[in-house]
Parts: sequence; structure tokens; C-alpha cells
Amino acid sequence: MESMTVAEESVFGGIDTHKDLHLAALVDESGAVIATHAFSTTRAGYRALVRWMTGAGELKRAGVEQTGSYGAGVVRHLSLAGIPVLEVTGTDKAERRSRGKDDTLDAISAARAALEGKRISPAKQRDGEIEALRVLRVARQTAVKARRAALQLLRNTIIAAPDEVRDQTRNLPT
Repeated sequence: MESMTVAEESVFGGIDTHKDLHLAALVDESGAVIATHAFSTTRAGYRALVRWMTGAGELKRAGVEQTGSYGAGVVRHLSLAGIPVLEVTGTDKAERRSRGKDDTLDAISAARAALEGKRISPAKQRDGEIEALRVLRVARQTAVKARRAALQLLRNTIIAAPDEVRDQTRNLPT
């Protein structure tokens, strides 16, 4: 972790999201790295991340990778704190080739994307009517798959059953 100096200037945040730990970075208006830090993916970790980011200056916006999956929780917390959140849509391929995979550098890259307005899109909010429809659609798809699996299991059981059981159940409707 780099040391962080408190300043009154504008800062931009970036977060590389993972299942258990998010890597965050702050850059100033010139793109210079102010600090990096890791935070747990818990409510306490999200609160600490928001305090850390807003304590370094005026946080203009934050770029977050994977806002629809691992980043959904941190996006909610940032949005509730009034921080504009952008989804970073991909890494700079030339930069990735030259430096390889590094989570801290990915967080810095996300912060710079938020600063420059490149490789970004509005973050998925995971709330409201669209989220409700998504949840209903996933529930329906899961129910259809479960029904299909149960019917297949019943058919296979009937096929292997003794003749007297098979004769009784052969013509039952699905």
C-alpha cells in the first residue's frame, strides 16, 4: 500500500473487483497514483473503502470492473454515498501485454479510465424494475430446468422399473 496524502484536489477512484477482496486505487487529475489499498467484500469493507476514497480529496467518480457481478455490492455503496460510478469495460490491451496481469495495476487503470472517460459505460445499478425482471427470469429458467431434470429422472426410473410398475405408469401424462 502506498501512503496517502490528504489534499483538497479532485481525485478519481478505480476498483478491481474479486470475490473476497477488492483492490482500490486513487489518482489525481494528472493521472498520478495517490494511493492503493485492498478492502474486504463485506459491508464494513465497503464503508472503509468509501471513507478511504473520499478522504483523499474531492472524489469526482469511480471506475469499477465487473459492476454486474463481483462489483455489485461496492457499486451500491458508492452510489448510496453519492459517488458517480462508471463500469470499466475492459483493460487497455497494449498496456496489458506490456505488464501482464496485476490487480493493483488493474485498479490504477480503472481509476485512469474514470479520469479520462475512456473504456467506460454507466454502471449496472442492480435495482428497480429491470433487476426485478432479471430475478424473475432467472427464477423461471431455474424452475424450467428443474422440471426438465425431474421429468427425465422419472422417465428413466419408469423405463428401469419392474413390468407391473411400468405398465401402470407408462401412459401417465407429463
